[in-house]
Amino acid sequence: MSSNPFVRTPTPDERAAASKVTDSCAFKAGFSGVAGYGIGMVFGLVLSGIEFSSPVDTSASTKQQIKTVFRDMANKSLSSAKNFAIMAAIYSGSECMIESYRAKNDIYNSIAAGCVTGGTLAVRTGPRGMAAGCAGFAAFSAAIDWYMHKDD
Repeated sequence: MSSNPFVRTPTPDERAAASKVTDSCAFKAGFSGVAGYGIGMVFGLVLSGIEFSSPVDTSASTKQQIKTVFRDMANKSLSSAKNFAIMAAIYSGSECMIESYRAKNDIYNSIAAGCVTGGTLAVRTGPRGMAAGCAGFAAFSAAIDWYMHKDD
């Protein structure tokens, strides 16, 4: 019998332990945060190529202009990545906790998680901004969840 962990079949205890970890809300939130970071990085990179918010100094050398453009693209990518990571982690974690509490898997979990996410992201804007963020994210979550499950 080979001791290579990539060749052998996991034991039932190992499967149960792995399932316990991957089914936890902390794991789901963390994994979503990492995935959100990656998606945000790509999204930010693509959008930074479209948006030219800082004008390029045409009197600088070509090498310096390229460095400036790449630095700007990197900053926008990192900013987008952080925002997507935070948003994905909050949404996924809150949806998992709500679903665990309610013991149901329906559209109301998505709506509530959207509300929590929108309100949390808008916490610096005060109660009115938090209410608007809650309503906006909840509506968006409801629309996405309805579209994804309309054939069920």
